[in-house]
Amino acid sequence: MIRALFVSAILCLAVSCGYHISGHADLVPKSIRTIAIPAFGNLTVHYKLTDKLPEAVAREFIARTRYKIVTDPNTADAVLRGTVINYVSYPTIFDPISNRAAAVQFDVTLQASLVNRRTGEVIWQRPSFDMKELYEISTDPRAYFDESGVAIDRLCGATAQTIVSAILENF
Repeated sequence: MIRALFVSAILCLAVSCGYHISGHADLVPKSIRTIAIPAFGNLTVHYKLTDKLPEAVAREFIARTRYKIVTDPNTADAVLRGTVINYVSYPTIFDPISNRAAAVQFDVTLQASLVNRRTGEVIWQRPSFDMKELYEISTDPRAYFDESGVAIDRLCGATAQTIVSAILENF
């Protein structure tokens, strides 16, 4: 009997403390049904991210939410805008024999916001959002394959997952 009371008390405390299952606390206003995600702005010389990031975010919204993604910001209920602020890549591991880079990391900083188009209210924003990705470089020139494009795709996918989760959970 005491054990059952103790378990019930713990469950009541957990429920009252605001715990919830991840992905189920959609904090976007119910009036938002369509979202436009135009190409991101770019303050860097790396052009691929500005197209790939919005595409990845759109795919993530389609896969995980009830929102319809539209192309025209003027017809959307909300607009997700972003800007790539910084892109830095640097070697992290060197091959001791050839003294060439064997792994490269790139760091991307972006800002993003989701705004209610009708009211101008900011629903969600991140003024500084950092993502990192590491990829290896073959030290054998005959077996060289440029992994940077694949690494950028991985970074865009991870960034999209993080952005959509942050919007849904309002973190």
